[in-house]
Amino acid sequence: MSSTAPTAPGKVWLVGAGPGDPDLLTLRAARLIMRASLIVHDGLVDPAILAMASASARLVSVAKRRSRHTMAQEEINALLVREALAGRDVVRLKGGDPFIFGRGGEEAEVCRAAGVPVEVVPGISAAIGAAAAALLPLTHRRAASVVSFVAGQCKGLTDQNWAGLAGQGRTLVIYMGVATAEAITEKLIADGLSPQMPIAVIENATRPAMRVLRASLAGLPALVNARKVKSPAVIIIGEVCAEPETELRTLALEVMQ
Repeated sequence: MSSTAPTAPGKVWLVGAGPGDPDLLTLRAARLIMRASLIVHDGLVDPAILAMASASARLVSVAKRRSRHTMAQEEINALLVREALAGRDVVRLKGGDPFIFGRGGEEAEVCRAAGVPVEVVPGISAAIGAAAAALLPLTHRRAASVVSFVAGQCKGLTDQNWAGLAGQGRTLVIYMGVATAEAITEKLIADGLSPQMPIAVIENATRPAMRVLRASLAGLPALVNARKVKSPAVIIIGEVCAEPETELRTLALEVMQ
């Protein structure tokens, strides 16, 4: 009879890497990255963040790009559980925040069902980081008191009712919407949103190559095509996206009145 004790399961940390800039990592995220022996990371995690890992750490990329996945989500789930049940502690490193379009909820469920301890380390989401870097407030006392986050893939467009998500007093942030910019524009205008509603597209937020592009809703598809916008990028729709000069003129009129 074997006297070998069963291996105690390791732990999985679902860690948010933030919008890109390594300086925007939480202290807890940075500590976990530096001491991890295994890091399973997304493709959009900045190389400077991965460079913080120990020289002995094993790094596994599970990059996902449109129509090109290094590893299916079910395989990622199985990898996390398998490594943890073998007694290893695993850092699952995700761009932005694990629970905002990061599939962190699915991974947490799978780990818990397998008896694997799991902990979430939140990160600055792409929307929050992009808006801050662009000096574009998602809420503003004069412009917006409601913010909605939606996914812009085709499935989201056809299956969800977006009516009322954007308009007066509201800001709409669209993740993963670059490839479907024309369909997004058509849907929102069909739902009653003014074609003249200000929009901003923020590409490579918080990184050296960041771009902030502004237009009206009707001009969104042409802007994306003409300026060759690529992911990672978020689309922000609402009065908060009005040009700063326009806002200053509005404030001057308010003071005069």
